[in-house]
Amino acid sequence: MKKALITGITGQDGSYLVEFLLSKGYEVHGIIRRASTFNTDRITHIYRDPHEPKVKMHLHFGDLTDSGQISNIIYNIKPDEIYHLGAQSHVRVSFDIPEYTGNATGLGTTRILEAVRRSGLKPKVYQASSSEMFGAAKPPQSEKTPFMPRSPYAAAKAYAFWLSVGYREGYKLFVSNGILFNHESPRRGETFVTRKITRAVVNIKAGKEKALYLGNLNAKRDWGYSPEYVEAMWTILQQDKPGDYVIGTGESHSVKELVRLAFNYAGLNWKKYVKIDPRYFRPTEVENLIADTRKAKRDLGWKPKVTFEDLVKIMIDADMRKDGLTPIGEGDKIIKAKFPHKWWRKD
Repeated sequence: MKKALITGITGQDGSYLVEFLLSKGYEVHGIIRRASTFNTDRITHIYRDPHEPKVKMHLHFGDLTDSGQISNIIYNIKPDEIYHLGAQSHVRVSFDIPEYTGNATGLGTTRILEAVRRSGLKPKVYQASSSEMFGAAKPPQSEKTPFMPRSPYAAAKAYAFWLSVGYREGYKLFVSNGILFNHESPRRGETFVTRKITRAVVNIKAGKEKALYLGNLNAKRDWGYSPEYVEAMWTILQQDKPGDYVIGTGESHSVKELVRLAFNYAGLNWKKYVKIDPRYFRPTEVENLIADTRKAKRDLGWKPKVTFEDLVKIMIDADMRKDGLTPIGEGDKIIKAKFPHKWWRKD
């Protein structure tokens, strides 16, 4: 039985990844931060009391800013694979807390890699990089595109990327960077623009809200579906040699397109409800991200099934169900058609 360690296990990607790894027969360990309120909602449905027999998911208190605890966890667990997903990952918030973002997102990676190096263990390490590192670089962006970060978050991720390359080349660690473009799901945090939009659509349709406040509607992103992207993470670590891979759909859509599609799906006119609030603009904006996925298709055999339109429908149906409303249904049909044997248990 392989052992995997996940940082950021309570996040969107972490929750899907633990389900995927459990379906593969792994013993999974996750690092969570101690909090006075519950912060494990995304994995509550798969949590089992550790006193029960054959428990395969184990949680450990730790923090990416605490090198001692990180080292202890890695040394004691001795994982075969480490998926380093944990970070301060909200781009707009990174402008408000740049120091913490650099500490958790950038130096957090240093602590993981240094703990692995000093332990003498030889796990395969997946480092979660981000398309935000490309910033102002012209699309489409590939593994060879120079980074031009436009936020503290992107700068911290660029640091983590190059550090991973350095540990791979200098210390011969198996460290791979997955440069994932935007990927969403019903588990996306509600302050991220995609989920903010789908939640607002459902609330407006239910009469709970009257308006949706957004920033730059012209920003374009390459949006995909999170469960598919965590499969790509796993596939990256199953390669014989470490490397860096761009993961995305190869298509770009604006925030305005997303808004229009979401409201139309719910039978609403977006122009009646969407208002612009300057506070949601970033000091420096990333205008257009499009993944060049030729390497991932060639080396990993990976390509997405869910389209941009599919994604929006899946998220709105899930949010309607969460609010006790009857889903429109097209999103559910898409899931059944494209994932007849889905491994995740909760939408």
